[in-house]
Amino acid sequence: MVESVAQPRPESRGERKERTRRAILDAALHLCENSSLVALSLRQVAKEVGIVPTAFYRHFESIEALGLALVDESFVSLRAMLRDIRRGDPSYADIVDRSVETLVEHVHRQRSHFLFIARERAAGPLSVREAIRREIELCEHELATDLARLTGTGSWSAEDLRVLSNLIVTAMVATAEQIMAAPDRPGAEKQIVENARTQLRMVLVGALNWHSRT
Repeated sequence: MVESVAQPRPESRGERKERTRRAILDAALHLCENSSLVALSLRQVAKEVGIVPTAFYRHFESIEALGLALVDESFVSLRAMLRDIRRGDPSYADIVDRSVETLVEHVHRQRSHFLFIARERAAGPLSVREAIRREIELCEHELATDLARLTGTGSWSAEDLRVLSNLIVTAMVATAEQIMAAPDRPGAEKQIVENARTQLRMVLVGALNWHSRT
C-alpha cells in the first residue's frame, strides 16, 4: 500500500499579497543602497520584484508611500529594543552599556534599514524626511519619560529631560552612522563603540550634577 503524501496548503490571496508587499519593500531597500528615493522610479521597483507597474498600486499609492512604510518598519523594532533596555531599574552605567550594545547589534541586523534612514533623513522626499524627524522625536520623548524615573532627575524640568534625551538620541544616531561608514579594518568599529560609551557616560556625568533652574 502506498502512503499518500500530504500536499502543501495552497497560498491564500492574502498571503500572496503580503509576500508581494514584502518583496516590494525589500526591492526598494536594495535599490536605495546607493541612491535616494527621489531617484527611484515605480518601474524600477516593479522590474526588481517581477511585477507589472500597475500591480505596485495594489500595495502602495506612490514611491513616497513606500518610503513612509520603510520608515515605520525601520523604527518600530529599534524603539521596542530600546524600551526593553530601560525596563526595570537599570543604573546609568547599565543604560549606557546596554544601549550601545543593542544599537550595534541592531545596526548589523538591520543594516539596510539604517542605511535607508541615514540617507533619506538628509536627501529623501520631504514627507519621508518629516516622518524620520517625527520618529526620532518620538524616541526622544520616550527616553525623556524613562529618564524622569531615574534617581537624581526628580527635580528636573520637562525641558531639562528633553535636552538630555536629545543629546543621547543624537549621539546614538551619529554612532549608528559611523558604524555603517567604518572602514573595513580591524578595530575600527571597536573604537567607535568605545568612543560612544565614553561620550554617553560624559553626558550622564554632567547630567547628574545638573541643577534645574525651574
